[in-house]
Amino acid sequence: MPRSVNVVAARTRRKKIMSRVKGQFGRRKNVWTVAKNAYEKGLVYAYRDRKAKKIQFRQLWIARINAAARQHGMSYSVFMGKIDKKGIELNRKALAELAMNNEAAFKAMVDAIK
Repeated sequence: MPRSVNVVAARTRRKKIMSRVKGQFGRRKNVWTVAKNAYEKGLVYAYRDRKAKKIQFRQLWIARINAAARQHGMSYSVFMGKIDKKGIELNRKALAELAMNNEAAFKAMVDAIK
């Protein structure tokens, strides 16, 4: 009995991956084994960086709050400690937004917690 291979399904699977690596450099875009490895590695990076993105944004917000707080004579840790004691429940994203785009509101908040 001859060997049965499902060429249609295999070609469809390969075409799907090859179309997803189309814009890559060198052999990654046109050699099947290299393209498959590049595609799988890209999925790993995508998963990892979805997690890392959250960390990086939090670091950015902290840096912005720290810079704005130091303009008003206070460090980040002192500022956040006083906000916590006052019971102001704004997250770091909102505080960073105020610090960047609405300096008057941020100054009013600093004056309120001093």
